[in-house]
Amino acid sequence: ISVHPINGKVKGGSLDVHPTEKALVVQYEVEATILGETGDEMLGDRKKCQKIIRLKSLNTNTDVAALARKVVEECKLIHPSKLSEVEQLLFYLQNRKKASGKEKRVVKPRDLTPFEGMEIDEEANINKVEEYVELLYEGMEEKVKGATLILHLARNPVNLEELLENETALGALARVLREDWKQSVELATTIIYVFFCFSSFSQFHGLVTHYKIGALCMNVMEHELKRYDLWQDELQKKTRTYILHFRLWVWALRKEHEKAFKKYQGLLVKQEQLLRVALYLLLNLAEDTRTELKMRNKNIVHMLVKTLDRENEELLVLVVSFLKKLSIFLENKNDMAEVDTVERLSRLVPCEHEDLLNITLRLLLNLSFDTGLRIKMVQVGLLPKLTSLLGDENHKQMAMCILYHISVDDRFKSMFAYTDCIPQLMKMLFEHGEERIDAELISFCINLAANKKNAQLICEGNGLKMLMKRALKLKDPLLMKMIRNISQHDGPPKHLFIDYVGDLAAQITPDENEEYVIECLGTLANLTIADLDWELVLKEYNLVPYFKDRLKPGSAEDDLILEVVIMIGTVSMDDSCAAMLAKSGIIPAIIELLNAQQEDDEFVCQIVYVFYQMVFHQATREVIIKETQAPAYLIDLMHDKNAEIRKVCDNTLDIIAGYPPVTPVSLRGILLCNPSLSEGILLCNPSLSEGILLCNPSLSEGILLCNPSLSEGYPPV
Repeated sequence: ISVHPINGKVKGGSLDVHPTEKALVVQYEVEATILGETGDEMLGDRKKCQKIIRLKSLNTNTDVAALARKVVEECKLIHPSKLSEVEQLLFYLQNRKKASGKEKRVVKPRDLTPFEGMEIDEEANINKVEEYVELLYEGMEEKVKGATLILHLARNPVNLEELLENETALGALARVLREDWKQSVELATTIIYVFFCFSSFSQFHGLVTHYKIGALCMNVMEHELKRYDLWQDELQKKTRTYILHFRLWVWALRKEHEKAFKKYQGLLVKQEQLLRVALYLLLNLAEDTRTELKMRNKNIVHMLVKTLDRENEELLVLVVSFLKKLSIFLENKNDMAEVDTVERLSRLVPCEHEDLLNITLRLLLNLSFDTGLRIKMVQVGLLPKLTSLLGDENHKQMAMCILYHISVDDRFKSMFAYTDCIPQLMKMLFEHGEERIDAELISFCINLAANKKNAQLICEGNGLKMLMKRALKLKDPLLMKMIRNISQHDGPPKHLFIDYVGDLAAQITPDENEEYVIECLGTLANLTIADLDWELVLKEYNLVPYFKDRLKPGSAEDDLILEVVIMIGTVSMDDSCAAMLAKSGIIPAIIELLNAQQEDDEFVCQIVYVFYQMVFHQATREVIIKETQAPAYLIDLMHDKNAEIRKVCDNTLDIIAGYPPVTPVSLRGILLCNPSLSEGILLCNPSLSEGILLCNPSLSEGILLCNPSLSEGYPPV
């Protein structure tokens, strides 16, 4: 026998940092060459390898330069010329922030582990498969042994290709499973486990489907769940009998009860092993949506929900994972809504098993998009349970997303005030420093601030002061939206804003971000406080020119223009402000905007409200009545299909009718649209009796008493 020497070379490669650990990854290449007798190369091969250098001692105080030298000295795969590169990578690792809890955790069921009954003295050999197949034609004990030996082979992926080619073995396994699964739980579990090994690889799914193993697993599940119900009934009967006779000191029944309970537990362990293997196989096959649809048609959702009553945590992880996968389709979600899915899941929140809790929260998040299921979550008491998880770094993100969905419903916003949710959220907000606040967190806070009780809790202590300070410093539009929601509530929270009127007004400039300005304007517009000197604010911060510029159609986004209109409506409550606006020529600009936005109900309603506020004051009332077409517009809008617009128009015209002088032209239009105003106008404007009589003859008696000269042509009084 000639021995050929092997020549080996190692070539250094690239360096990089480990994506999650404090470690360096060294890529290198090994080249092996077999030399002939003369020393010539006969055969060569190359293999790419990597080495991970873990740096447990690396921390914020580590001398990076010294550590880099040590790494290069001890690792021969790194050339000394790469010292500076190593130092740079170590510096990056030293300053890299830890992954936050908000990153997605992918929770998968753990791989199936060997279970009781799989142990066997004989070592399985791929060359003896035919012998193992022969055992499948013998008695039950031999069948279990043969299936177990084949399973030991199938658990090694290397053997799957060879087993795939042995149609006799696979056909025999499928036949035995189909015929004998009811006779032996161990046999059914073992054979399904064999096919599960194939189902772990997508390319073998066709094989599993060919032997109809999925359909068999569905039948096995349905049968085993019925057996479980029978066991439960029997155990409950024996328990009741035992409790009844225990008082009579019938001790013989105690042993019988203990024996029955022990038997039940043994059966349960084996059954749950079978269910776990069958479910895992079905979960793998469900990668194909067509196969998943077939499972749904066979009532997979109801079977899974029924299995949620079990205590086996590994089985529950698998069941909840399966339900989560199914829940992304509307039909499956509707099936879950029909049964008590949320009620059964609620007992799992919280739980000690981290993976089970994580996957349960993810399933609940998927279900929380449905309004009816959100209501059920509140009804079964999940709200305080989820709130308690906000303090858990691993689960707070999922819990917050579900709570956000619940907070969308106005019916449930007030319930958060009776938990410790708001103090926790405020703490999270202030912990962000100058970093951008997570979208989920600030969105949740915005929703909660829309409730008066929650707003009061947010403002407690220095809550509002801290929020304002942060919002003004960072110019954060979402944080300002939260503040705006707080400002809409009457009572103590609104009066706290008096200290910040100047700060908010200072933000309203053309140079600021429009989204941010919209929220600042909205906050100011909410401050309908009697003692507030709006005239001083408008003058000091020169806001009237800004308003006029923004009222021009197309000058800015519609949302910003609308907020300017609302703001004008708020400040118009003040007499001196209304006069200032009238002198500035802002009323014609509003009329022009009304022409441009007459199809937008929100714009029309807010502009009419501005007129409503302005007609209270003489200066603006005279301008509106004498110098603009506002009364004519108001008359036309009395026929608008929007009830709110009609209501504001009616109130505005009512006020106009109550103040002299009223022009005959405007009078006729008002009365034609709203005859009920005739009497009020008559009292304030007796000189207009003739016009009123033409529009409302029913008032003739009162009019003729005031103006006898009009009696000609009318019946005597």
